[in-house]
Amino acid sequence: MLGMNASVFDGTEDSLENIHSLRQATHLLISIPPIPGVGDPLLINLDEDLRRILGHGNLEWLCYLSSTSVYGDCGGVLVDEDHTVNPKSESAKLRYNAEKGWLNLIDDPKLSAFVFRLGGIYGPGRSALDTLAKSKSLSRKQKLRESKQYTARIHVADIYQAVLASMSIRCARKIFNVVDDDPAPRAEVFAFATSLIQRRYPDMITETIDAKPAGLDYQEMIVPAEKRVSNARMKQELGVNLLHPTYRSGLQSILDAWQIQPPLPNTSQ
Repeated sequence: MLGMNASVFDGTEDSLENIHSLRQATHLLISIPPIPGVGDPLLINLDEDLRRILGHGNLEWLCYLSSTSVYGDCGGVLVDEDHTVNPKSESAKLRYNAEKGWLNLIDDPKLSAFVFRLGGIYGPGRSALDTLAKSKSLSRKQKLRESKQYTARIHVADIYQAVLASMSIRCARKIFNVVDDDPAPRAEVFAFATSLIQRRYPDMITETIDAKPAGLDYQEMIVPAEKRVSNARMKQELGVNLLHPTYRSGLQSILDAWQIQPPLPNTSQ
């Protein structure tokens, strides 16, 4: 219906030869997350196939969507793309390995290859507003993140802006932080989301989402400040003018899009 060709693909079993459009592709955007205990399924299992197909095809632009988690805990300092990475979690380490793999996959100076280190992605259907509207309880991991002093985030519409802008510049290898201007704590974001909903739909929220994990006292909840992530390179070199420089405008736009029919509460058991 959208005029797009889609292929179901299993990176652990299928061959890239089955995806005929890959050889003709001029632009390749990779959003596959690494598999715990394995890594990037394409780079691990199909590295040689990728080099052969993409290296002898029409590829002009490649972009891997990564995460700001690769920086690790930086004690709250402002970090740019030249800051030393220090991934701590398994997922962050796998992300960093995937970054290197995709940037170095094709040895062609004419290929524009990018890594976008994204903050926490939010947008319609995936936001603090949606969590509250569906009365969805936070997971233990989400609750632990509530006590972070800084949290990088980015609206999906601004990711789109950055991707599109990068297609018009030529460079061999480049990394960009794709985050907004306001690394506010998650607790502050949820408080603002609650106020937005209560003003427009006063009867929607019937219970308070407790940010404190059961079984942990306050001292155990303390999480390092981590880092504030700079988006200066994205603005200067890609010319991105953020549609949602803070979570406030982003959440307001999501709420406005609900119009008359907000999301239904999650009533499944």
